[in-house]
Amino acid sequence: MRKLYSLAMYLGLPLILAHLALRGLRDRDYLKRWGERFGRFKPPETTGGIVVHAASVGEVNAAAPLISALGERFPGLAMTITTFTPTGSARAKTLAGERSAHVYAPLDIPGAVRRFFGRLEPRLLVVMETEIWPNLYAEAARRDIPILLANARMSERSETGYRRWGKLVADALSRVSHVAAQGPADAERFVSRGQDPARIEVAGNLKFDITLPDELAAQGMALRGAWGPERPVLLAGSTHRSDEQAVLAAFRQVLEKHPNALLILVPRHPERFGEAAQLAREAGLAVEMFSDREVCSPAAQCFVIDAMGELLRFYACCDVAVVGGTFADIGGHNPLEPAALGKPVIVGPHTYHFGEITGHLLDAGALLQLEEGAVVGDEVIRLFGDYSARQAMGRAALAAVEDGRGAVARNLAAAVRLLGPEK
Repeated sequence: MRKLYSLAMYLGLPLILAHLALRGLRDRDYLKRWGERFGRFKPPETTGGIVVHAASVGEVNAAAPLISALGERFPGLAMTITTFTPTGSARAKTLAGERSAHVYAPLDIPGAVRRFFGRLEPRLLVVMETEIWPNLYAEAARRDIPILLANARMSERSETGYRRWGKLVADALSRVSHVAAQGPADAERFVSRGQDPARIEVAGNLKFDITLPDELAAQGMALRGAWGPERPVLLAGSTHRSDEQAVLAAFRQVLEKHPNALLILVPRHPERFGEAAQLAREAGLAVEMFSDREVCSPAAQCFVIDAMGELLRFYACCDVAVVGGTFADIGGHNPLEPAALGKPVIVGPHTYHFGEITGHLLDAGALLQLEEGAVVGDEVIRLFGDYSARQAMGRAALAAVEDGRGAVARNLAAAVRLLGPEK
């Protein structure tokens, strides 16, 4: 089965490269460093370290505390972070210290993965969340490199997709040394797809172990001081087009009750910054861009953050946060980021990538899950007008995040067992 898969991957290479080229029309970084995707890069001075694979920026952010813990526990081992996307690459580079490096993950073809492992010769491969690559896993197993699926999750939708590739997925999972699942439902789905139950533990979600920079609160207060503390602020973070359409319609409704309100839009993908701003203008809002001025003027109704790495700073200054990817059928993005800052959180119906986190925050009274975008405006108006309700949701959010901590220690313990004593 894997031979047929490899043949299909080789035959599909022109389509894969065409996809990268098309993405490159909107983000030039997709056109760079193609050699790395075929396992061609300068080998590090020190091999035999740890490879942490995190597909994109969300997974890199989730991996950050584990990467830090691995570095502290194994100071003599080099760390290589791999991603698929340029945004993930940019975030990984901010995490990379003197002993860390970033390369793009190889395409899952035999030659590329052989070159990749041949250059790095790692002692451990850590794969974040749900990334099942048959050739990558087979080559790691052939070289006796243990594989840890860290912060592992498998949604119902993912399980349905993997079911179509039953033997191929089961064969790949048989090569995984340990699965540190986010929750019991994830663990059960891994077993249903062929993973040995003896190699699975429920370790919790690394995202709960979020560590926020000490200066964030002060930065948020400074922004509020510039706008005036009486100005209500709604932030929509990690948005896609459908999220923006829902939030913009809601914000028009909000302005009828709170004419001085400010909407901060933070699109998920940099190639969509201009599109998001145009949607806001078409909705009749006065729009300003972060790239033009770091603090918007009193005349702005919508402030579009057209830069990467700014989301947390602006979460820190808002009154209510809407998390994107939840009104679009994307599966949602991380609601713990605003929750960890003590903000009331609103999400839409599509949260299957963060189902357990959403449920945890919902049960705690820290989050509102709305079935349609049409009611967002009503809820934002209610929260803007009820300081006590906002404070109660914020306190519940902080308590829920604290209650969920501990996954880093459990994932680290699994890595230590697989690595054995440092050489």
